[in-house]
Amino acid sequence: MLRTLLLFILTALAEITGCWLPYLWLRQAGSAWLLVPAAFSLALFAWLLTLHPAASGRIYAAYGGVYISVALLWLWLADGVRPQWTDWIGIALCLSGMTIIMWGARS
Repeated sequence: MLRTLLLFILTALAEITGCWLPYLWLRQAGSAWLLVPAAFSLALFAWLLTLHPAASGRIYAAYGGVYISVALLWLWLADGVRPQWTDWIGIALCLSGMTIIMWGARS
């Protein structure tokens, strides 16, 4: 279970990075060269999804909870916007839902 969670986190970081770099290019007047690591990051994201051991629909559903959590932490660390208390409650709910989905897959 811990391996899967770490894989989810790496997958989320690859996806967010792959989307954030074009955002910097388009909205923050960044260099078009940001698209090169963005493409690499999105390719890494797709490859990481193939490493998950369970059926893809269940993996995508559970991954969604981790993605939301990592995205809100990214908001804090990369953009300097501290999550509100409602964000922390949302993270807890998302991770609880992810745990239920993954736990159910074991039986």
